[in-house]
Amino acid sequence: MTPPRQLVPAEVIERKIYLVRGHRVMLDRDLAKLYRVAARSLNQAIKRNAARFPDDFLFQLTWPETRGLLRSQIVILERGHHAKYRPYAFTEQGVAMLSSVLRSRRAIQVNIAIMRTFVRLRRMLATHEELARRLGELERTCDKHDKQFRAVFDAIRDLMTPRLPPRRSIGFRTHTH
Repeated sequence: MTPPRQLVPAEVIERKIYLVRGHRVMLDRDLAKLYRVAARSLNQAIKRNAARFPDDFLFQLTWPETRGLLRSQIVILERGHHAKYRPYAFTEQGVAMLSSVLRSRRAIQVNIAIMRTFVRLRRMLATHEELARRLGELERTCDKHDKQFRAVFDAIRDLMTPRLPPRRSIGFRTHTH
């Protein structure tokens, strides 16, 4: 049975999941866009339901974390503008709790898509960890002095290393002759 078509593609959601303080999180402004609500409205709903969001569900980024994420997202703000507030970061449990706060039909569907994406990412990580464990076992059982096996193991490890897509440079280019 094929899963139903998602309201928001998993790839879009994946690009909105960041690693902050050792947690995979989504930012309030990204969630607000996905839910099609104003970030201000989302944050007001969170404050009205603060008891539902302990520190391991939701935390506010520091200014250095905020600047780092803005830089990594290549967000270009208009001249003279800057981030006006530090965004809130929702862990997977915090995003799940949002479904009890935001009750629109779209919020429910988007939440389901986000939860499926988190589960898929967890499975992918578990698969990589299992593969790395098995590779380590195989490497230990082989003759440690065999350089050909070592080259194969190194090549496999290199293939397992996640690669970030190349970033396009921004700005004007001048050609010097």
